[in-house]
Amino acid sequence: MTKDQLVNRINDLEWEDFEVKQAKSDLPKNIWETVSAFSNTNGGWILLGVKQVGKIFTITGIDNLEKLEQDINNTLSGQQKFNSLIRPTLERYDFDGLKVLGCYIPLSNRKPIYFNSPENTFIRVGSADIRATKAEVDGMFRDQTFGTKTSEIVPNSSIDDLNQNSVERYRDYMARFNKSLSYNKLLTAEFLTKIGIIVNENLTYGGLLFLGKQEKISQHFPDFRVDLFEIPGTSYTDASVRYTYRLAEQENIWEYYFSVFERVNQKIDKPFTLTKEGFASEEYPYIESLREATVNMLMHADYFSPAKPRVRIFTNHIEFFNPGGLPKPLKELLKTDISLPRNQIIAKLFRLVKLAENAGFGFDKIINGWKTFGKGSVEFEPGTDYTIVKFYLTSETTEKGDSEKTREKTREKTREKTREKIIRAIIENKFITTSELAHLIGITEKGVEYQIQKLKSEEVIKRIGPDKGGHWEVIES
Repeated sequence: MTKDQLVNRINDLEWEDFEVKQAKSDLPKNIWETVSAFSNTNGGWILLGVKQVGKIFTITGIDNLEKLEQDINNTLSGQQKFNSLIRPTLERYDFDGLKVLGCYIPLSNRKPIYFNSPENTFIRVGSADIRATKAEVDGMFRDQTFGTKTSEIVPNSSIDDLNQNSVERYRDYMARFNKSLSYNKLLTAEFLTKIGIIVNENLTYGGLLFLGKQEKISQHFPDFRVDLFEIPGTSYTDASVRYTYRLAEQENIWEYYFSVFERVNQKIDKPFTLTKEGFASEEYPYIESLREATVNMLMHADYFSPAKPRVRIFTNHIEFFNPGGLPKPLKELLKTDISLPRNQIIAKLFRLVKLAENAGFGFDKIINGWKTFGKGSVEFEPGTDYTIVKFYLTSETTEKGDSEKTREKTREKTREKTREKIIRAIIENKFITTSELAHLIGITEKGVEYQIQKLKSEEVIKRIGPDKGGHWEVIES
């Protein structure tokens, strides 16, 4: 039977993701990789007693369903094989005497979930279980302290490590756009304490990042920056040069906000002029949509990640890349106003000057605001340790009946997407292997090698050092 026929036969499951495994009397050895992957990604069903060959599914049944059911429960609840307790949901099915066991593995709030050792941490990419990279595992460990990491104290820090111009600019902004706030009447030291930048005469990491001096930030975040590139093409593939503009380094997050938002808005046709504070007329909510995305990126970025917040302005879309995964699946965040900021102090500082709201991740404002632009759509791409939001500036149309042109455009987009994924993966993990790239992108290793050779010949990437022990570099030109 096909996947659709299988889904129709077992129609009481939430079929967001599932994996079938043939099992007669014992659990298959690779079941634990799938348990780890589902726990670390978005959850999913494992169907035991079903065989898959290509796109064809065959119900083979289980000889001793009770034994397998007990084995799963004992293994996942015992915490001897896995590092954390897993509570599966089990469902029994009978198809003309052939027994099938459905096992739902929920998304865990204790990621990373692994068996035996952290090296056995898996994530779900498409329909495959792949071993997580060290950077991805480290990101999951940081996510265990989601919302608290940047609230910690910076050792050996003081008010002198703040950029005085940034502090004054922030206070001036608050006085003009949140006049009634009682904080406006406080002296500077008390003001900084009240808003969470100073605790016991030391800075918090959030306060340092938001208003600190660049040299002090660099002591704790050696490669601190927010990148913005303008690329003359719809992707790196068709761009004649790597970029035509790159944003200069700024002192801190507060200064980056103004520089990034101003540059993004220069690229949008609008029948009015923005104020120097970055506010747009309410008649043009698509500008508010871009502002929300800018603030969202800066509020929710994982600043302890080796990847950096990044804006790329292509000719047909604007892309916001945010290091750090979402606290819950995107579908759940889109349905509810869940307020779970990764960086609570940074989020509070943006809220106090009315650049952010109390509720949620601002997805509604982003989506509904961009609809008023009337030319393109918004696309979200959540990953294990990153989130991407794309604002399309145009809507592509294809002539009816021109099937060959349509197929060629589809093939070209696929090639571009593959190249983009390889470049992005190298930016995020310069030590990534060909095998890991193949699993991550979902193509063969030969396919990856072919694309890498083309990227090297076009001087987009280069290899530093030997195959073993070396690393990749994206060439900036």
